[in-house]
Amino acid sequence: MLELREIHRRFGDVQALHDVSLTVPPGRAVGFVGRNGAGKTTAMRVALGLVEPDAGEVRWDGRPITAADRLRIGYMPEERGLYPGMSALDQLVHLARLAGWSRADAAARATALLDQLELAGRSTQKVEELSLGNQQRVQLAAALVHDPDVLVLDEPFSGLDPIGVDVLSATLAERLRDGVGLLFSSHQLELVERLCDEVVVIDGGRIADRFVVGQVDPGTLGDRFREVIGR
Repeated sequence: MLELREIHRRFGDVQALHDVSLTVPPGRAVGFVGRNGAGKTTAMRVALGLVEPDAGEVRWDGRPITAADRLRIGYMPEERGLYPGMSALDQLVHLARLAGWSRADAAARATALLDQLELAGRSTQKVEELSLGNQQRVQLAAALVHDPDVLVLDEPFSGLDPIGVDVLSATLAERLRDGVGLLFSSHQLELVERLCDEVVVIDGGRIADRFVVGQVDPGTLGDRFREVIGR
């Protein structure tokens, strides 16, 4: 279980995060929503150890997180980080090898993921030759290839067509059934409502609201979001 506890982070005169707390339990999906610049990406980077908080703590299974624990997190940044000149398959094998997998196991894992994400026929293409939507699928595979316990995904559905959305949604739903925790940000509130168990709303670096999806009327997430950030 991944937790952020009372996280504060300032950049110069800007208070990017103020007393931000959230929990990502095993097998649960937490939607992290807010307008641009609200603090979503900064909070995710704190969880990953890419940004140090000024105060507060990141915890893993009830204790302070370690570098080894962070290897159990799969991260998909909003700004994509793929190697454009490598094939999709070679890239995933390389990443799995960096995580300690044998070459044979890495190849098997990469092949299975590309098949699940409906990219088997494009596995030998260079990433730069793929459409933006297919690059997005490879990026998700890169977050999954080392079999993480928690996924932290920043705008994973950005730029996808409806088929791509369905493929990624099905892949994430399967991981949730396997007990993987999921934290993801998105401006597509209908997807948040469809996939998530809980929604955390951040505004101006502060948690403005949080609620369980099943406890609000279906289709009303957008109205509630606008009401909260309009306060």
